[in-house]
Amino acid sequence: MIPTIDMDRCTGCGNCTEICPPGAISIKEEKAFIESEFCEECGFCAPSCPCEAIKIDFPTLYKK
Repeated sequence: MIPTIDMDRCTGCGNCTEICPPGAISIKEEKAFIESEFCEECGFCAPSCPCEAIKIDFPTLYKK
């Protein structure tokens, strides 16, 4: 799953750009931006975000 960024929470600190193996994240207009065509869906970016602005919506295995 390609991560999503909550622009209201993102501070543009750049932690995610440093941890992203393929370099799919950049800072544009002081916010993180994911180039989805380069994203390898590794998930390293989400825990690197101190603002918890990056989310990965994993599908659930069980239906209630």
